[in-house]
Amino acid sequence: MDNLTPRKTVQELDKYIIGQHKAKKAVAVAMRNRWRRQRLSPELKDEVLPKNIIMIGPTGVGKTEIARRLSKLANAPFVKVEASKFTEVGYVGRDVESMVRDLTELSIGMVKSEHIDKVQEKAKTLAEEKVLDLLLPPPRSVRGAALEDEEKEKYRETRERLRAQLRDGKLDNRYVDVDVKEKVMPFGVVSNVGLEDLEINLKEMLGNFLPEKAKRKKVKIPEALVLMQQEEANKLIDPDKISKEAIERVEQSGIVFIDEIDKIASKGHSYGPDVSREGVQRDLLPIVEGTTVSTKHGPVRTEHILFIAAGAFHMSKPSDLIPELQGRFPIRVELDALGKDEFVRILTEPYNALIKQYTALLRTEDVSLEFTEDSIDEIADIAAHVNEKTENIGARRLHTVLEKLLEDISFEAPERKNGKLVIDKKYVVEKLSEIVKDEDLSRYIL
Repeated sequence: MDNLTPRKTVQELDKYIIGQHKAKKAVAVAMRNRWRRQRLSPELKDEVLPKNIIMIGPTGVGKTEIARRLSKLANAPFVKVEASKFTEVGYVGRDVESMVRDLTELSIGMVKSEHIDKVQEKAKTLAEEKVLDLLLPPPRSVRGAALEDEEKEKYRETRERLRAQLRDGKLDNRYVDVDVKEKVMPFGVVSNVGLEDLEINLKEMLGNFLPEKAKRKKVKIPEALVLMQQEEANKLIDPDKISKEAIERVEQSGIVFIDEIDKIASKGHSYGPDVSREGVQRDLLPIVEGTTVSTKHGPVRTEHILFIAAGAFHMSKPSDLIPELQGRFPIRVELDALGKDEFVRILTEPYNALIKQYTALLRTEDVSLEFTEDSIDEIADIAAHVNEKTENIGARRLHTVLEKLLEDISFEAPERKNGKLVIDKKYVVEKLSEIVKDEDLSRYIL
């Protein structure tokens, strides 16, 4: 984080997202403010709250991608939720606190994985010793001291020869019996909509009272090494330390992305579905303002979690949100709709550009795919045209256009070994012009 200046953050985001400089700048400043806050005195540190952001823009322009890439850059726990999930049927929806619980679970996973990585070498050594014990059990005979020493020496030599063979892979086809521990559930809860969390929690709670049953499996030595390495790594890590570190990471650097926030903006009515929408806003308010959420790993404070909300705001506007919630999102950024020029850049420039993806996918079948400049121009033109004529779904339109364009090539690729294909403007026009001309057809296909 020390080297991640706002300018550098924007440069990193530019590698994956085209345009939207205002939004990138806003999130880069928000991330740097977190770094600055960590360097304040303890008294002032708690007073500085994160500046939450609302991104306003149509679908497919990069709102979610900006937040997701930002969390990867900062190595921060990140969770994406849809605001509309909380009002799924009438007044029924998920508990808003579940977003913080989900974020905590993700953080536990991240921290656990980091701790396991640190002990992998030690776990590998211990696993190797256990496999050697299975292949060559230690001698149990109790005789005279001289004879015992002689046996021990002989045993050590044999064990070292086995170790060398094990490391060289000469024993890979041999089988050994290993004990795999697993918790046995005596019953299952009959699940209904919304009860999945209850079932998982109930099973976990009961799991603590149920003994772990060891199940014997016959596996090849490489698999036995992997199983034992995992088992030893889990023994070497401290669960309490992981929980404490994960909760601290959620509280200090967690990011919650609330999508479709415009769907819970009420238009001033006090009846119908708007009542439930306003109810969801009021439920969200304490989480965003700062409260303590109980999780099975311990209480989590939400004051310093960064909330990024996003919505198209076609039918409503940010001012339709309740004033208290608006006040908790002081930064508003508008994302630009994408046109033909941006589509050309999206197809070719980013690290994960669509043209690069399709070319790499077909290379696995020994098919070399090459797009000419005029073909890329034509694909971008068609995508922009269909977005104008039908629904504007932004860059996602490029996926539908390319899938349709390359449908036959993808289907025939396994039979075209060592083939080279050049996609030019003529090929694009042949494949797509008829569909684009017929507006009804393009509505269904593109």
